[in-house]
Amino acid sequence: MADIAFTREQKTVLISQIQKYFAKELDQEIGGFDAEFLLDFFTEKVGGYYYNQGLNDARTLLDAKLDTITESFYELEKVTDFE
Repeated sequence: MADIAFTREQKTVLISQIQKYFAKELDQEIGGFDAEFLLDFFTEKVGGYYYNQGLNDARTLLDAKLDTITESFYELEKVTDFE
């Protein structure tokens, strides 16, 4: 798995979201440095779990779509004496 990396703009948005969460849900102020540190921690330690779940979800969806395509091929087959 490649490292999960965010652009500076994305990090700024995520840091802001962390700060808002702490203020609203925990009634605590958290500075930008601490919020970024927390983001980096979760990205490194937890991000892989979300990444893998996303891959599994995509694989499940793709398998279902491929089954539909395969069924469509069988529906297109013509009846012959070779069956």
